[in-house]
Amino acid sequence: MEDRRTFLQSGLTSLGLVVFGAAEGSTEFAIKTIYQQDLPPVSLDRWQVTALELTYPPGLVSPKHLHPGFVLGYVLEGEFRLCMEGEPAVALSSGEMFYEAPGKIHMPSRSASGTSPARPLALAFGEKGKEIIKLL
Repeated sequence: MEDRRTFLQSGLTSLGLVVFGAAEGSTEFAIKTIYQQDLPPVSLDRWQVTALELTYPPGLVSPKHLHPGFVLGYVLEGEFRLCMEGEPAVALSSGEMFYEAPGKIHMPSRSASGTSPARPLALAFGEKGKEIIKLL
């Protein structure tokens, strides 16, 4: 269990360094925790992660779906309106993260803006060789 957490923390830290890059003109290296989430009790043996960059133009709505595995997401640009079944909808801004538990129904999502797109990055973790999304 501890190996899994260490692996995920290291991987997400590395991803953060690649995605966010160093601040221009900065002379000091820094790491800042922006999100922490307990993960489901899964073994990552024979699992893989798929990184998906999604673009939601204004007015486009995603279909209702679920993920057999879990998803960690980060809003790269814009405001992303996310709604999970049984929970209130939230508008996440650029720089915010979200989590989708295995099998939790993801209600239709969209850009929270009527004029600007939303662009989240989703890291979908699932069993190797199996689908990472099921449309409902």
